[in-house]
Amino acid sequence: MDRRRFITRSTVLAASAALPGRLLGATAIVPVEIDIRQVTGALPHVWEECAGSDRAAITMRESWRHDLDRWKSEIGLKRVRFHGIFCDEMGVYTPTILNRRKPSPNFRNVFEVYDGLLARGVLPYIELSFMPSALASADTKFGYYNGNTSPPTSNAAWADFISTFVKALIGRYGLATVRGWPFEVWNEPDLRFFWSGTQQQYFDMYKATAVAIKAIDPQLQVGGPATSQAAWVADFAAWTAANNAPVDFFATHIYASDNQSKVFGPGTKMLQSEVIPAAMKKARGEIDASPHKGKPLYLSEWSSDSPAMIAHIVKGCLPHVQAMSHWVMSGTYEELGVRDHILNEGGIGYAPMVQGIALPTFNAFKLMRALGTRQLASEGPALASRRKDGSVAALVWNLSEVSQPSGIPVPGSARKAAGEERRLHVRFKGAKPGATALIRFVDQERGSPMPAWRTMGSPQYPTAAQLVALRKAAEIAAPVTTRLGTDLQIVIDLPPEGLALIELAA
Repeated sequence: MDRRRFITRSTVLAASAALPGRLLGATAIVPVEIDIRQVTGALPHVWEECAGSDRAAITMRESWRHDLDRWKSEIGLKRVRFHGIFCDEMGVYTPTILNRRKPSPNFRNVFEVYDGLLARGVLPYIELSFMPSALASADTKFGYYNGNTSPPTSNAAWADFISTFVKALIGRYGLATVRGWPFEVWNEPDLRFFWSGTQQQYFDMYKATAVAIKAIDPQLQVGGPATSQAAWVADFAAWTAANNAPVDFFATHIYASDNQSKVFGPGTKMLQSEVIPAAMKKARGEIDASPHKGKPLYLSEWSSDSPAMIAHIVKGCLPHVQAMSHWVMSGTYEELGVRDHILNEGGIGYAPMVQGIALPTFNAFKLMRALGTRQLASEGPALASRRKDGSVAALVWNLSEVSQPSGIPVPGSARKAAGEERRLHVRFKGAKPGATALIRFVDQERGSPMPAWRTMGSPQYPTAAQLVALRKAAEIAAPVTTRLGTDLQIVIDLPPEGLALIELAA
């Protein structure tokens, strides 16, 4: 969310004024200060560690794999997390005509899924779910693909199956490789529609799973509880420590709209933009107050469709987490069913990309990749860094505070309508007057396919030619070039939810 400058400001202001409906005289002024002389510590790119994606079977689709190619090449994505590697549709341990209804482990599709990731230079973040019907204690189902959500009939039988699965992975990919693949036990067992058992049944199943994995090799990584709303973290930490259940990392989920009283306690009222960072701070504290102090914390599911919100949340989570996984990676996504459109107005804002068309969310992550690995001191809505070559890269943004429904990100169009344009006065302490700055923008108009899609008449199913045009229209525009004034400032006008990347040469 931001852009611009003064003193050669005319070029930048002209780009700002090109946005429809801008009232430059009415903009609020926001001061931002970045001290390029003061490195405050490392800036790990936790947002590149992982992205979420529906279920295992979807990863074999051509459209999904094309989207993954872009995530890898343009954002540097390292891992993908998805549900359902053991779903019956994968045929892993499923009664069929071919096996005469007497299932045995079958890893053909598992290998096709993981081969597809590795061929693209991406690793799996393995969510161990859902229950193969041959091992399930009930017929409880979730989702369009009918994932079985029940505990196993026998934890011993489940542990044997997990052992066979992990050994098969090691046999195909090698122990050294699989040691780098986190094994997360289940998905959101605190929610009845994802786990029909009790908390204790989950804990017992977790221990059986972790012990089975560690018996194969102590350096394999296993963790949990993978809960929604940052739940059970303290309980899980205490129970695993007291019951000698191995834990290499903690994982949990949170959305900006989650029930604050449930997450933080009765009567809590904070801005929704602060919920995710605050929940991660709370979870970090619960881990560090337990015998598991210092173990990694993975935010393995969160989401936003706002470029500004993404930058704001990442900055707030940096002190607390070692990895973040945005839900979801691709619009090839069928958890609740097959959508009857490619793009639409006001839809659920999960996917940053669909059919190779980058949405503002994807382009926000693309700008974030340009950040360096050392964080600089900053005040205001900014995340600033120094790169290895000595150059400076800083993100600035204009965040709107908009209420959204529970569990999903609010559509970008609603955020834009509720927010207001702001003018950021970005001062670079320690820089030289006249230094060249390059500025790139992402918001609901720039770095977005939506204006071009509306011009086409908002087609439900764009033609092949229209898809090509939309992909091109969604690209981030070439940077605006400007120079720092004698006051070391750049002035940038940002629309609601806008994000800007400012780069200063070494």
